[in-house]
Amino acid sequence: MSTSRRTFIVMTGAASLAPWFGAKATETEAAQAIKQIVGAAKIRTGRVDVDIPPLVENGNSVVMKVSVESPMTEKDFVRAIHIVAEGNPLPNIVSFQLSHRSGRAAVSTRVRLNDSQRIWAIAQMSDGSFWQGHAATLVTLAACTEV
Repeated sequence: MSTSRRTFIVMTGAASLAPWFGAKATETEAAQAIKQIVGAAKIRTGRVDVDIPPLVENGNSVVMKVSVESPMTEKDFVRAIHIVAEGNPLPNIVSFQLSHRSGRAAVSTRVRLNDSQRIWAIAQMSDGSFWQGHAATLVTLAACTEV
């Protein structure tokens, strides 16, 4: 069975746009994204506080704050904060690079959320350890599926 050139172009275009319209990462894909960040290191729970509204009317622009317990001295500071959303088409949302000169281990941003989901924050410390925290939110109108 042969495929016409027009059908082939439409099918390839639809396949390339699928991650942006209706598709979402699975919990396994989110876990793989976290694994890419931490490698073989063990992730400990605690020290990371994720502040996101528990109910969001519109997922287009959701306010999110992450803070990490750290003295932020030259020898003990947060190197990076990584945000992973397990229900977005691409689970890695953003990574923030910090140093002891940042003053506070806190970031604030707005994110787009595709669906109700858990948001993970992974903090990489200067000693090479990783700490995590998460929060769940209920999204009534998904952002990543609007055309």
